[in-house]
Amino acid sequence: MTSTPSQQLPHFTDAESFRAWRSDPSLWLPIALDIAHDHGLDAGAPHVFSTGTNLVVGLGDHLILKIFPPLLRAQFVSERGSLTQLAGRLSLPIPEIVAEGTRDGWPYLVITRLSGTLGSEVWPSLAEDQKERVLRQIGETIASVQRAPLGPLAQIEPRWDTFMRAQMQACRARHTRLGLAPKFLAGLDDLLRDAAELIPMDAPPVILIGEYIPENFLLACRDDQWSLKGLFDFGDVLAGWRDYDLLGPGTFMAAGRPGRVRSLLEGFGYAKPDFALKRRLMALMLLHRASDLNSHVCIEGWQEKASDLIELQELIWAG
Repeated sequence: MTSTPSQQLPHFTDAESFRAWRSDPSLWLPIALDIAHDHGLDAGAPHVFSTGTNLVVGLGDHLILKIFPPLLRAQFVSERGSLTQLAGRLSLPIPEIVAEGTRDGWPYLVITRLSGTLGSEVWPSLAEDQKERVLRQIGETIASVQRAPLGPLAQIEPRWDTFMRAQMQACRARHTRLGLAPKFLAGLDDLLRDAAELIPMDAPPVILIGEYIPENFLLACRDDQWSLKGLFDFGDVLAGWRDYDLLGPGTFMAAGRPGRVRSLLEGFGYAKPDFALKRRLMALMLLHRASDLNSHVCIEGWQEKASDLIELQELIWAG
């Protein structure tokens, strides 16, 4: 089946315009279904996923179609490369690529749909011991991913040293703009000086997913025990220093609870965190590409409990 002019995917020059267009599935769902038909796939009960960055449609119970706008082609390269490189290398299920192609300059992937319950739906209601259990499994999963060879992901841009130096240069301006309290901004220069020594720039890089957060994994319950059931969304992969991937679960899930922090780090392979590790993680948290402490630190009253960045790192990484 060939596309008609009315079925063509448009060209966007900025993300805001794309997001506005994406918010109305009637503009693009017929094209997604046309792609499915081209591959002989059942598109009788499509489900549009409203969250996420790209165009994502569930095709029945077993497949998902992800269509990437050209301006986000890097996410397609990251997703495709990660799923290919990690295939068969993890004990935890990840999607498998069933088909791929390009439509009107937009690359797409058809991938298998994993079973389980979205982490964000159940994480808030889990008992504390179950949260510690899941965080230990997340630490183990991060370590497992990082043991996989980089392969073509070694060419992912930006390179770690370039990325880190750019983040360091823009760090103060970013957090000033985002309204970080002056008492924390006051210690930023000292932290950045430490970061240049604490964060390896030329160590052998590993695969960094960047977002081990409840929205990106699936859970399942068996015999009253919750466990990781699947991992997905590999659109923001980097190659770099291993500790970077502790930030998502450390910030959004551990929430400064010593038992949770300890479970995450032990699963990852670290003993009780010392000052240097806490300092490095605090620096990486401020240098993360999505860093915004005011929105992301999930510890009630943290702004009052910490008087500076050193007290804040002790609060967040209280292992």
